[in-house]
Amino acid sequence: CSYHLQEAGATPVQELAYALATAVAVLDRVRDAVPAADFPAAVGRISFFVNAGLRFVTEICKMRAFTELWDEICAARYGVGDPKLRRFRYGVQVNSLGLTEQQPENNVYRILLEALAVTLSKGARARAVQLPAWNEALGLPRPWDQQWSLRLQQILAYETDLLEYGDIFDGSAEIAAKVAELKREATAELARIEAMGGAVAAVESGYMKQRLVASNARRVAAIEAGEQVVVGVNRWTESAPSPLTENPEDGSGDGGFLAVDPAAEQAQIENLAEWRAARDEAAAQAAIADLERAMRDGGNVMEPSIACAHAGVTTGEWGGALRGVFGLYRAPTGVGAAPAVRPASEDGIAALEAVRGRVEALSRRLGRRLKMLVGKPGLDGHSNGAEQIAVKARDCGIEVVYEGIRLTPAQIANAASQEDVHIVGLSILSGSHAALVGDVVARLADQGLGDVPVVVGGIVPPADAEALKAAGVAAVYTPKDFDLTAIMGEIVDIVERGTREAA
Repeated sequence: CSYHLQEAGATPVQELAYALATAVAVLDRVRDAVPAADFPAAVGRISFFVNAGLRFVTEICKMRAFTELWDEICAARYGVGDPKLRRFRYGVQVNSLGLTEQQPENNVYRILLEALAVTLSKGARARAVQLPAWNEALGLPRPWDQQWSLRLQQILAYETDLLEYGDIFDGSAEIAAKVAELKREATAELARIEAMGGAVAAVESGYMKQRLVASNARRVAAIEAGEQVVVGVNRWTESAPSPLTENPEDGSGDGGFLAVDPAAEQAQIENLAEWRAARDEAAAQAAIADLERAMRDGGNVMEPSIACAHAGVTTGEWGGALRGVFGLYRAPTGVGAAPAVRPASEDGIAALEAVRGRVEALSRRLGRRLKMLVGKPGLDGHSNGAEQIAVKARDCGIEVVYEGIRLTPAQIANAASQEDVHIVGLSILSGSHAALVGDVVARLADQGLGDVPVVVGGIVPPADAEALKAAGVAAVYTPKDFDLTAIMGEIVDIVERGTREAA
């Protein structure tokens, strides 16, 4: 899956190299586990889930490079003779990272251009396309929003002549040169990963994550400086009110996104209890025991997993069984070793130095280094926002505690206590900010840390942001707040204000 790589800030070369290196790591293991005669068919079943960004000429070339590199790897490394089994089979969700909260109607054009990147070139065309909705930077899409994205695909497929021609880029010298450049750089990166011991070693050492965090930091710095233009964000920011997000007559409306029913969680919990009460409990527990036995013995877990499903075992119970046998892996965050990114403009350098000076002054007044905990509560795996906040805080001279994704509110509150932090930052993009933030704040108070300010970042609608502030959250940041240096300055303000009040 290379989708999450680009969402984490990967360059096209990194996306190519890291996805292919991961596939090689999988197939190297599979080759030792299946009969040699069956291995080519196993290779032919490998599929990828990729991403496509706005630089759609580069993205077209990236997909053509993917198809050529995969064909070469399958032939040279694995000896697969049948060209059909060497095909690069992929589905795609186009980029969500570039969708903007400001002037969100512009996202429709962004999504269309990204869809063209994976459909125009027949030789590298996606098998399946999944498009985000225009309003994902605002909140959860409504059914109508999802339908709008679906209609885009249907218009491309059935109203245009896109599918009536061969590959319109064959013979293009410009395309061929860019593909060759991407292949050359990706091959060099693959060789570096191979020299480390492969993709698994590159993940465990933190190499891949460090490179991704650094790439994303450069992207964010370029947007802050205006070097990377984002329409409606750092250029052409003036706008009339959008009828897609509010009623132009009175400003009313649903904000342009789906508001989650607060009763939905309790209803689902009740449904789950009813499901468990109605199943054959003995059969469910026996199926879980068979699954655990297969894992401990090194057997194939697919058949006992299917048996678990038939017995009514929930996904939570299934995942708990896996964690009980294999443990819980926590990957390196890449934050500590990510290189500092120098601001791209003189104004940016001056702003960063000013914040650093304020951090130093406040640290002297506190008697120790200003310390911030960045936490990712819940099941939300979107980590790049939290990582960029952590890196920027570190570069401003703040001591940062960041332990990665999928932490419980209890773990975050305990870490805040043990680390004796001055401020807690929570990053939540799952829509569950109200419940999770409330839980963390309550647990901090239980540990005598009610005076430690909490700031929140993520996909938080305006009404929810006001509710969080009313509940004691010091500040709420959303995708429109792209100037990370300014955010750091506000964090210093919050801690300064809190320590003065305490004094």
